[in-house]
Amino acid sequence: MPDAHFAHPRLAALYDAFEADRGDLPAYLAIVESLRPERIVDVGCGTGTFAAVLAGLGHTVIGADPAAASLDIARGKSSAVTWLHAGAAELPALDADLATMIGNVAQVFVTDEEWAAALHGIRGALRDGGHLVFEARRPEFRGWEEWSHDPRFLEELGVERHFTLGAVELPLVSFGYEFRFTDGTVLTSDSTLRFRSREEIEESLRTAAFELLEVRDAPDRPGRENVFIAKARP
Repeated sequence: MPDAHFAHPRLAALYDAFEADRGDLPAYLAIVESLRPERIVDVGCGTGTFAAVLAGLGHTVIGADPAAASLDIARGKSSAVTWLHAGAAELPALDADLATMIGNVAQVFVTDEEWAAALHGIRGALRDGGHLVFEARRPEFRGWEEWSHDPRFLEELGVERHFTLGAVELPLVSFGYEFRFTDGTVLTSDSTLRFRSREEIEESLRTAAFELLEVRDAPDRPGRENVFIAKARP
């Protein structure tokens, strides 16, 4: 199930304001340009920023997400995207040339079974020879030790967000947000991410009928994340 940050209508409406820095997108747009896909499925599209940009560049785009509230925000960004209420494991056959998972999407599948089901669903949505591009944070960097605990207040929206780091029991790291609205409402969202090693991810891709083509450093977060580029095997 998606976290409340994405699934609760009032919190989904805040996501873009709190996560306005999208310095990760240029690197992915460069990869998309190099692969020259016509039909793209953005898995875990959230509020649809990346999918809308891709559609604006002339691609045929399906934005898929299990959080209906986030999709409601996404629909307001582009009528050119086909918005699909579905998680990775629930994707239909789409004959897509490219599947993308940006942000923390690949890490929300905390069990081996969930991750395998997600890769199986994505493989079924791709044509033979189609590509999968996604990122995963490197566990050896221990990025959670640098996550900011400082509250953020958005005066124009009347809300303050507080972060709390929860249990760190590798490969799982849990954290939570508390949103305090000026009208007195308090809402919370709890999350857990799975930090898989590069070797573990490579093996899971082989098992799911993908050929790993390349592993890149994320240019906007050097040393912190790996970007995987794989091809769907027949």
